[in-house]
Amino acid sequence: MKILVTGGAGYIGSTLVPLLLGAGNRVRVLDALAHGGKPLLGVWSHPEFEFIRGDVRDSAIVQQALTGTEAVVHLAAIVGDPACAREPEVARSVNLEASLNLLNECKKKKISRFVFASTCSNYGKMTDPSQYVNETSELRPVSLYAETKVGVEKAILDPKQTDDLCATALRFATIYGVAPRMRFDLTVNEFTMEILTKKQLTVFGEQFWRPYVHVRDAARAIQMVLGQPAAKMRNAVFNVGATDQNYRKLDLVEMIKPYAPDAKIEFVKKNEDPRDYRVSFAKIKDQLGFEITRTVEQGVKEVVQLVQDKAIQDFDSPVYRN
Repeated sequence: MKILVTGGAGYIGSTLVPLLLGAGNRVRVLDALAHGGKPLLGVWSHPEFEFIRGDVRDSAIVQQALTGTEAVVHLAAIVGDPACAREPEVARSVNLEASLNLLNECKKKKISRFVFASTCSNYGKMTDPSQYVNETSELRPVSLYAETKVGVEKAILDPKQTDDLCATALRFATIYGVAPRMRFDLTVNEFTMEILTKKQLTVFGEQFWRPYVHVRDAARAIQMVLGQPAAKMRNAVFNVGATDQNYRKLDLVEMIKPYAPDAKIEFVKKNEDPRDYRVSFAKIKDQLGFEITRTVEQGVKEVVQLVQDKAIQDFDSPVYRN
């Protein structure tokens, strides 16, 4: 397939692009390179790789990027609650308006597949903490980031707005792990780095639940969806992760502490954080046969090794944060 990956130089994108190329696809990346182009150097000389530098809000660039494309994986976004809260108008224009425009252009150009990167943050706070939410549960976004994702999902899940376009939304668990575009502002990666390098960590709201998935498994899920029959993927939504990978922040700390037993951990009680959710990933397992290949414990270990081997030393650099 000729696949366009928006945001292909990002955390998920820089992991996904080599996978797609390795499977024999032609891949074109559209990215504004807000965090630089180094994550793509490993594929730059690949004969089936093409790069376009540009903003997804630029209609002319989008038209260029879609020319000759068969499938679109839409990852480009202002990612995360803090980044969206800092520049709300930019977040709305990129995450919502540009995404809906891209979806509409794909429909006009008869693109066959559209895969949208959404988030389990859409669930917000569980009404019943003893239960797991799933794809049919009420969405209760409590951040601008999640609100924009829900807005795009509504269009993707509405057959009247997609026509013959096979559009699929993937609600990713909180992602972790080592990637070509490394991030240290994601919970597992951040906690591990802070505990090992600074020997201290302040944890707010240690009792709140989140699901977690390795960045490589997130990329594998996208690749799997692209290879599924269109009838199964059209106007569909899947949570991406594994049910046994729901953890509290307290649990993460307990996994990491053995690598730095002298680290000082401070827990700050926080009851007002509205994001608290445990997620079921039975649908993607049962319908697509998707299984994760790495656990949070394994992810912690690989970040530990990254730190101990000093493969990265400037952990506080802005390039590792959104």
